[in-house]
Amino acid sequence: MRRVIREAYLVKRERDGGCGMRRWASVLAVVVVIALQAMVGLAADLALDNPRTMRFPTVEFNPPDAERLVLENGMVVYLLEDHELPLVTINATLRTGSWLDPADKVGLAGMTGAVMRTGGSARMSPEEIDEELEQLAATVSVGFAKESGSASLDVLKKDLKRGLQIFADLLRRPAFDRSRVELAKLQALEGIRRRQDSPGAIVGREFAKLLYGAEHPSARETSIRSIDSITREDLVAFHQQTVHPNGIILGVTGDFDKLAMMALLREVFGDWAKGTVPEVTIPAVPETDFKTGAVRFVNKDTSQTHLRVGHLTIKETDPDYVAVAIANDILGGSSFRSRLFNDVRTKRGLAYSVGSGLRASVYDEGVWLMRAETKLSSTQEVVNRFVANMERMRNEPVTDAELAEAKEAYVNSFVFSFTSASSIVSRLMDLEYDGLPKDWLQQIRDKVVKLTKEDIQRVAKAHFNPERLRILAVGSGEALSKVLASFGEVKEITLAPES
Repeated sequence: MRRVIREAYLVKRERDGGCGMRRWASVLAVVVVIALQAMVGLAADLALDNPRTMRFPTVEFNPPDAERLVLENGMVVYLLEDHELPLVTINATLRTGSWLDPADKVGLAGMTGAVMRTGGSARMSPEEIDEELEQLAATVSVGFAKESGSASLDVLKKDLKRGLQIFADLLRRPAFDRSRVELAKLQALEGIRRRQDSPGAIVGREFAKLLYGAEHPSARETSIRSIDSITREDLVAFHQQTVHPNGIILGVTGDFDKLAMMALLREVFGDWAKGTVPEVTIPAVPETDFKTGAVRFVNKDTSQTHLRVGHLTIKETDPDYVAVAIANDILGGSSFRSRLFNDVRTKRGLAYSVGSGLRASVYDEGVWLMRAETKLSSTQEVVNRFVANMERMRNEPVTDAELAEAKEAYVNSFVFSFTSASSIVSRLMDLEYDGLPKDWLQQIRDKVVKLTKEDIQRVAKAHFNPERLRILAVGSGEALSKVLASFGEVKEITLAPES
């Protein structure tokens, strides 16, 4: 989950700071042009009336490397200069997260991160910080997710010192202004009151609970009671206990001089003493409670059934991860060319939106699932098609064309992992945070190239398990219970009132 949030965060950062990354965009453009030229030349020898038969040479790309330094207090710093525009971007990954939330104060980490940004610092009020950042045309953000926290600064080169002082102040000495804490609590409570409105959001949250259990850090959610119980003193304590310089990885990109930048970083962070950094530890899901099949529904007045069918799966570090990822791509992860899309949507017209997904991290058991939104009358048939396509993956080798397309799509998309200096440094920060080797992505790429049809069928048999399937449908309850009865004992999930 953290990886998913970080990817979304990275996309936002690239979008917001795109001007400073023009050079890497240009490099990427050159690579794409070269690839297109090669494609044109190759395509000339192919049947041009059928783009499905076109094959492209593998794109080779060697991204520049960032320099890694460590301050005396243990703060890790990655530096990658980019002098295209007079802008500087600083990202921080913090070893904290909502996995540390006490059971009776779920939401504490998220609120701590939010009010670190909005609640002022020991030296400046919230209003003074907002006003000065506006004058500098600088942006600062802070947020805590499940397995980590993140913060960022975007600032003009000429205002770097002042922007960095404010940024460091918010990380080190947040004031958690009481009025901003109360505002954050009101916003959280309003979000809770509205979250039963969307069937799409309901099916996502309840499916996570169905897989992990409602109290697990990967599935638990805030409640009015838990938000009400959080105090300003809780936020102060959470920050003091989890945010330390030796638990922070900084990534600096843009128009700066290395020696001057290191002097500035030592000036604002150098006297920050080390602390006890929490290591991410997420409990395993009990085998007997959540790793057997189950059929559940949520009664919600909606025109369509929102379906999730799947089970827990391996971590990102499992030796089978790469093969499972490609198997999922062929089954339903690749959208228009996947088996589920062609069977459920194109051939049978049962659903407009259909596919499968694999979410995995290094800390927690992952999730593999198939999903669709369909009419009530076709709900049973869609589940049947899910199971049939999963069984086909287990019992038959994929075709040469399917495997070649999936491998080609992954390998040629590899270049898009390095579209900017910021994205290059962010990936290095992620890998170090997760304890993975620097060449992890290259290792995965090499494994993908070597995969065989036999590898795909072996992992499908091992990791697409019909006996463990958990089915959740959100829709018209009375009818759903009858529709789903052929898949096992059906039980209703009653949503807790949110007011």
